Amino acid sequence: MAIGREFEEFTVSRQRALFRYAYLLVGERGLAEDLLQESLTRTYVRWNKLRDSANAEAYTRRVMTNTAISWYRRRSWRERPHDTLPASLATRSDDGSGEVTARIWLWAELGKLPPQQRAVLVLRYYEDLTQAETARVLGCTEGTVKSQASRALKKLRAGLGPDALLIVESVVTA
Repeated sequence: MAIGREFEEFTVSRQRALFRYAYLLVGERGLAEDLLQESLTRTYVRWNKLRDSANAEAYTRRVMTNTAISWYRRRSWRERPHDTLPASLATRSDDGSGEVTARIWLWAELGKLPPQQRAVLVLRYYEDLTQAETARVLGCTEGTVKSQASRALKKLRAGLGPDALLIVESVVTA
C-alpha cells in the first residue's frame, strides 16, 4: 500500500480521537486544531521510519504531548485570559446551570495543570488506558505515570477545595 494512502486512512480513522486528545491537552479548539495539524505533519514526515504503522497513533499522541509541553514552556502560553470561579458558584441548581458552572470550574482547574500531568490524567481516566499503556504512549516509565497522576490529582484537590468530590460527581453524573 502506498505511504500516502496508508497515512490518509490512519488520519481519517483516528482524527476524532486525536482531536479530542489535543483539545483535552490545550483546552481551546483553535489550539487543538493547530496541535493536531502539527502532530500529523510530524507523523507523516516520520511515516517511513515507523517500524509498524499500527504504532502510528501512539507515536502521534507522543508528538502531541511533547509539542504541547514545548508550547506550555513558552512564556506567551501562560499569558491567557481566564476567569476563576469561586466555590459558591459551583453548586447545583434546579435549572441545571450549576452543572455547567461545575464543568467550567473543573475545566479551569484542569487547564492550570502542566501538559504532561494533564496528558496522564486524560489518558488514564478519560481514555481509560492502563498505566503501562499510558507510559508507552507518553514514552516514559510507569513510575512517571504514577507520580504525574498523583501530583495532578493533588493539585486538582487543592484547587477545587473541600467541595471537589461533589463537583466531580456532578460533572461525571451529568
